Amino acid sequence: MGYASILDVQRVIAQALTSATSATLDSPVDLINIGKVFDKNLVTEDIINSYIRYADSQINGKISSIYKVPICEIADFEGKLFSAIDNYNSYLVLEDVCPVSVGDTIIITEGDIKERHTISEIIDEDTFDTEEEIQYQFNEGARVVRVKFPDPLIIISARIAAANIYDKYFSSETAPNTSEFGEKVRELADSDINKILRGIIIFHGQHRIGRRFYNSNLIDQYGIPNTEGVGD
Repeated sequence: MGYASILDVQRVIAQALTSATSATLDSPVDLINIGKVFDKNLVTEDIINSYIRYADSQINGKISSIYKVPICEIADFEGKLFSAIDNYNSYLVLEDVCPVSVGDTIIITEGDIKERHTISEIIDEDTFDTEEEIQYQFNEGARVVRVKFPDPLIIISARIAAANIYDKYFSSETAPNTSEFGEKVRELADSDINKILRGIIIFHGQHRIGRRFYNSNLIDQYGIPNTEGVGD
């Protein structure tokens, strides 16, 4: 699992692909062909995942001087099930309106049972569908936790991966030649990485590396060396 998902990369590449043609005028057209098997003009999921891993290795190499890498997921929202998940309801219905979007990762827990899912559709402001069917019949009140990597790590990874994929598969460019789109997207990613290195962007909840006196996560006071007996 990388910092970005296939959907994140797809969203970035879609910004550069604004037109397409179809055999029939009334049929929808996928601007980006992504799938699990090799086919003509098809970028497979394995290829995208490999580019995400490559992007993550670049990010880790740059920020490893100030953070312990790889960066860990953190929980940034917690709610409860309003309706049980059973034979009569397969949707994820939460007690409160919550800031969950398509592509978000949620973990449902009840006792020792835990399932991890990705949101695929927003049915209502508090009702969601998942990419894969929820297997366990969770009861009302089960915990629902959204986990994610800290911003803007996800978009940085997606931009680097998307730039490399676009140059290779859509503009037929290879290093050191790059497309204008690829250069612009990399520039945005590098800008965010520089903000992280300069301390403008801080990853809360992550382990920072450095001498103790320069670790802003520490709030304890430093003891004065014991001077008892000195000068006697």
